[in-house]
Amino acid sequence: MATQFGERIRELRTKQNLLLRQLASQLDVDTSIISKVERGDRQLKKEQIPLLAQILKADVEELQTLWLADQLYNMVQGEPMADEALKSVTKQIKKTK
Repeated sequence: MATQFGERIRELRTKQNLLLRQLASQLDVDTSIISKVERGDRQLKKEQIPLLAQILKADVEELQTLWLADQLYNMVQGEPMADEALKSVTKQIKKTK
């Protein structure tokens, strides 16, 4: 299943006319990793996002947000109380700001 992060990476990569292997080389990862990220079968490490944003001329905060959203989705998908749990987390985050 494609992810928000993966879809955005594919969109940015194709807009830059970069091949999978070119992006992979600049990130110092295997081409198959980028392909899996774009398909939603794998996540990049959080530490790789700033370099990825630089390569793709993208907003690092946007990519980090999409990456985190996908992480959260993977944790709660299929859980009957997911929506309530996320609302509770949102409240807690607002309290600690």
